[in-house]
Amino acid sequence: MTREDAPPASLETALGGGAPEGTTTIRRAGEHALLVETGSLAVSHRLDALLRADRPAGVVEIVPGPATVLVAAPGADLPRLRDRLSGLLATARTTGAGASLPTRTVTVPVVYDGADLDDVAALSGLSVAEVVELHARRELVVGWLGFAPGFAYLTGLDPVLHVARLSTPRTSVPAGAVAIAGPYSAVYPSASPGGWRLLGRSPLIVWDVTADPPAVLTPGTRVRFQPIAGP
Repeated sequence: MTREDAPPASLETALGGGAPEGTTTIRRAGEHALLVETGSLAVSHRLDALLRADRPAGVVEIVPGPATVLVAAPGADLPRLRDRLSGLLATARTTGAGASLPTRTVTVPVVYDGADLDDVAALSGLSVAEVVELHARRELVVGWLGFAPGFAYLTGLDPVLHVARLSTPRTSVPAGAVAIAGPYSAVYPSASPGGWRLLGRSPLIVWDVTADPPAVLTPGTRVRFQPIAGP
């Protein structure tokens, strides 16, 4: 595994920005949390970074999503927190395309021998070698985590590889499986059911509850897939 600091780069560029940002709101999410609707993934990432750099009192968890940030703050003064979030959201939205945030790069080694590799090639009109080349060529970016602990949705996949999920999900996909579905790629952090199309497998452990943080792939992380020979 290669984990290294990378020079600050524009989140809009890394996330394929430039798309119009939607409406923003801040609303209650249960008794102890607020949900910030940011309008775009890039704004979610900037707000997440601002919150982590200067965490408001009482905030115990910050969960960025594709166009939201959930802020959990049991016991906090939610009206005051809402005012603070409103100011940070305005900053995140007005920080232009040239704004920089520190990031890091993780290289994920992959044995490209997945069960769905031939099907993906047929669906995309490519050879297997071309599928591998396209998947490994681009630097992807972690948009958010969901589905399972440590399951990172990687954005920036080449449009030629945008294929539908399986019509019938598998009952078990092994940890380390490298897969694609729609516009996303992922590395399965643990064995679980799954309907994504399997391209290969990685020896990299992307979820370790004994590590801090337990997830190797966190929002904003850049990811490069590196083809390797299998055993």
